[in-house]
Amino acid sequence: MGIGETTFDVTSCELRYFGPHKTINGRITGVVRVGVEERFMGNVSRYNLDLKVKADVGHKPFNEVRTALLAHAAHQLNRLKARHTEKFAIAAE
Repeated sequence: MGIGETTFDVTSCELRYFGPHKTINGRITGVVRVGVEERFMGNVSRYNLDLKVKADVGHKPFNEVRTALLAHAAHQLNRLKARHTEKFAIAAE
C-alpha cells in the first residue's frame, strides 16, 4: 500500500440495543456499534461509530429483526465507504 492510498475497513459490528418505535406500529429502531479502521495519507485511525438503524418488520423472531437492523447498518456503511474511498485528482507539479 502506498502512502497516498485510502482504506476504510470495518473491524467489528455489534447490535447494541433495539425496541419498538414509539409511534410507528411495526417499526423497530436500534443502535449498531461499528468499529472502523481507516488509513488516509499514511495515517491510521481507529474509531467506533454508533449508527441509528430502523426496520419495518413488524412482530418477527429475534433473528429476523437482528438481520434487518444489521442490513440497514451495512447499507449506511456502504454509502459512507463510497464517500471515503473516492479517488481525487492530484494536480501535477
